[in-house]
Amino acid sequence: MTVDAHHHVWDLTVRDQDWITGPALAPLRQDFTADDLAPEARAAGVDRTVLVQTVTVAEETPEFLALADGHELIAGVVGWTDLTAPGAADTLAALRALPGGDRLKGIRHQVQGEPDPEWLLRPDVHRGLDAVADAGLVYDLLVVPHQLPAAVRAAAAHPGLTFVLDHLGKPPIAAGELEPWATGIRALAALPHTVCKLSGLVTEADPASWTVADLRPYAETVLEAFGPDRLMFGSDWPVCTLAASYGRVMSTAGELTAGLSAGERDAVFTGTATRVYGL
Repeated sequence: MTVDAHHHVWDLTVRDQDWITGPALAPLRQDFTADDLAPEARAAGVDRTVLVQTVTVAEETPEFLALADGHELIAGVVGWTDLTAPGAADTLAALRALPGGDRLKGIRHQVQGEPDPEWLLRPDVHRGLDAVADAGLVYDLLVVPHQLPAAVRAAAAHPGLTFVLDHLGKPPIAAGELEPWATGIRALAALPHTVCKLSGLVTEADPASWTVADLRPYAETVLEAFGPDRLMFGSDWPVCTLAASYGRVMSTAGELTAGLSAGERDAVFTGTATRVYGL
């Protein structure tokens, strides 16, 4: 049993994905469905997934919950709601009451796109994070390295909320740089209610020429900082297809964790996601 704790789907006839711009992302400008993913996931030994939001549009989360309700592969959804809205708690309650509402496991916002590096520290965001915690959900952190200090402070201010760092905080793998990213990672990992996804590595590297060796220093940093019990595998499909097939992403994660014990690998590929997201 293996859990893919991070993937996406979208249908461009339902709505545009306005972040897919420029020639580098052009291969993503097509529909990617759960039925497209299912055979690839099963071929890689994955039997449960977590579907993660892609756009800051309120209608997407109910659609994802309905999809999860009718699809045996999708065990959980990380959705979006406006954390800054005064009624965030009521919105979360309404989402939980929808068909598939029991599949709602977390909330995410594209903090990486916020011009304010301390967006996570705004009072209205803090109120929204309180609402996420009160709803019994987790919060997925989508940040880039210079936003890690604010993420650490936000997590420290909400000890009752589990924070899940997506894509290792997007380290500069293509540049081969570890600092100041690694310092930020260790600071976040020092908080016991934080978790990290082993995801998104191949697209932070050189998409055309990356090797497992390029990724290893970053994987080893998070393994040392968080430990296997606070690390979970995610494919980041279909974004990963810019640099690797689903199968290659899975085999690469296997290589990066080959030095772990069987129990530790089970944590990374099944146990951590199952526990954190309540799958």
